Amino acid sequence: MTLLLLLIGAYMLGNVLTASIISKFLYKKNIRVEGSGNPGARNAGRVLGKKAFVATFIGDAVKGALTVLTARWIGFEASVELLALFVVMLGHNYPVWLKFRGGMGVSTFIGGMLAFNPLLFAVFVGLFVVFYPILKSFTVAGLNAVVWIPTLVLAFAYGIPAFLMANFVAALLLFAHREDLKEKIRLKKE
Repeated sequence: MTLLLLLIGAYMLGNVLTASIISKFLYKKNIRVEGSGNPGARNAGRVLGKKAFVATFIGDAVKGALTVLTARWIGFEASVELLALFVVMLGHNYPVWLKFRGGMGVSTFIGGMLAFNPLLFAVFVGLFVVFYPILKSFTVAGLNAVVWIPTLVLAFAYGIPAFLMANFVAALLLFAHREDLKEKIRLKKE
């Protein structure tokens, strides 16, 4: 029962989209029809400015961190912490209140992974730093680093259940960015 309540709470927390709240109440705009229409930090920054980017990033990252830390506080193991992160990201990407059209989950992922294990997260950032000069794309370098998350979870000795959940987390991020990846591949071919 506790696990079910954690997951329902994680999904509902994910539904709270910081960019939508900030754009509506502070800027009197609808972020879902401005710029790319994505209620995430990058679009908030483009449409509303740097302060909105930072506020959105922090707000969405806190959702991920809070969910992981709550799972840990309750006493669940690493695999359930990652399951809770997956579910809060699912709520962020597919919020029931917004007809399942949400953000892409990057900020929520970052906050959750930082709370999960700061050292593992530092290695993830290191991978991004290595990939970026080679790939020359923020998105593609980040997603290449994301692919390594399950391997990092294994390398940090969290075990097979956590490894499997890390695969779901990584797959959700890759799926959310599938159009970005297709566009990058198309541009590279031209």
